[in-house]
Amino acid sequence: MSKITTELVKELRDATGISVMQCRRALEEADGDMSKALAILKKTSADIALKKKDRIASDGRVAVKNNNKKSVMVALHCETDFVARNEDFINLLDQLADSTLTLGAEKMKTNAKNQIDPVIQKTGENITLGEVYEVEGEIIGSYVHNNKAAVIVSLSGGNAELAKDIAMHIAAMKPVYIQESDINEDAKKTMMEVFKKEVANVNKPEEIRQKMLEGKMSTYFKEQTLLDQPFIKNGDETVGKLLEKNKAIIKEVKKYSI
Repeated sequence: MSKITTELVKELRDATGISVMQCRRALEEADGDMSKALAILKKTSADIALKKKDRIASDGRVAVKNNNKKSVMVALHCETDFVARNEDFINLLDQLADSTLTLGAEKMKTNAKNQIDPVIQKTGENITLGEVYEVEGEIIGSYVHNNKAAVIVSLSGGNAELAKDIAMHIAAMKPVYIQESDINEDAKKTMMEVFKKEVANVNKPEEIRQKMLEGKMSTYFKEQTLLDQPFIKNGDETVGKLLEKNKAIIKEVKKYSI
């Protein structure tokens, strides 16, 4: 067997970031052959990832990358906040987001497992790729809150600063709908039943109870609809009025939170 020197172990560790002991074992198994040792570590990473794939990865981070006319969002999940703050995990997410921006989501996904498995081996946690979004347009703004929630907004009209403000508003106020026409009939029926029960026992004439019901429905859905919400930076105007003032309309919204 070839002698496994400290220098050889260091070279393999520098190349992979995997622990000294695992690098030494791989080199011993490969009889000092660096190429074979790398292949052994890759297989080991895949085997470890397979064993951990059923473990729940409910923590993680979300990242957004932008260029002039494109913005991408990539979510990466792990098991704990400890690993979510790990440098290897953060660098992995950064690389995946860069690949999505330059190559596109589908091409990024084809190689993602090869990038993720070694980090699973290093961190000891299950790591899974979450949602991946691509948004293209003339005017795009994005906002990321504490690396746990992100929003991308594409506008027709307005400017990038307005798009970013709308994205920040969405992250903070969490609207369910963009506009009233997005509200489906099932949602309306569900809330109608809820509010009917609330007003049923009110000691008022039926006509008054009906107006109360209509008022509750209107208030509830305005609170859930982006264009009807008071703008977070200026409560005196709604988001809809802000967009109208800037001659802008929302073309697309992508959002995700961990």
